[in-house]
Amino acid sequence: MGFADILKKFEKVTTDNSPNILTAIGVTGTAVTAYLAGRASFKAAEVLAETEYYEDTEEKDILALSLRDKVELTWKLYIPAAGSFVMTIACIIAANRIGTRRAAAMAAAYSLSEKAFEEYKKKVVDKMGENKEQAVRDEIAQDHIDQNPVKDREVIITGIGDVLCYDAYSGRYFQSDVQSLRAAMNDVNQQVVNSYYASLTDFYDRIGLARTSISDDVGWNADKLLNLEFSTGMTEDKRPCIHVNFNVAPIRDYHRVH
Repeated sequence: MGFADILKKFEKVTTDNSPNILTAIGVTGTAVTAYLAGRASFKAAEVLAETEYYEDTEEKDILALSLRDKVELTWKLYIPAAGSFVMTIACIIAANRIGTRRAAAMAAAYSLSEKAFEEYKKKVVDKMGENKEQAVRDEIAQDHIDQNPVKDREVIITGIGDVLCYDAYSGRYFQSDVQSLRAAMNDVNQQVVNSYYASLTDFYDRIGLARTSISDDVGWNADKLLNLEFSTGMTEDKRPCIHVNFNVAPIRDYHRVH
């Protein structure tokens, strides 16, 4: 590997990790600024202590310095701390801008992908018909059930229905039924109408499932209402299983009302 290749690789790594690098510099800069400011304050105190005394006669008289005099005597001592402070603020602002720009780009890409998928799904229904499209979804649901056998998983007893269900989003088996799931969906969408948004946790609460590490961070709003998608499959011991998925996936920043 030549020097040019190493340089390009270094540039790529630096660019990819620029927010982390800038944040680390900002954190370090905060500590350095505090240290430099403290050191400058000690030196300034020494300078002022020496200047406030002068020889007039045989005794020392105290010379009272004005604020302007003190600033003129000590401001140069704070230049390193000021420089470090400016650099720290610049790094923090740059890291935030890069992070915001990347998040916006990812959101735009996700929106485009979601739109393309919806168009593709609609075209599949138009070409194949609803029955064949449902058959394809059932096959995908069966694949998910086969890949996550119920014998290796805990089945959550929710007390709401007694049909085996599989939550494709969190990968959990639980007991419920289609009627209860639709009722929970309607309740969540009613919450969206009344309160402008609802989280995935709100839905899980209504179907008797515990929240997950991300369920508070995603949800639906007036632009993206909850819409469940049901498919069917069979477990390895020949039990019917309802595969529960979202026609409209929960989104981040769902609580922002535009």
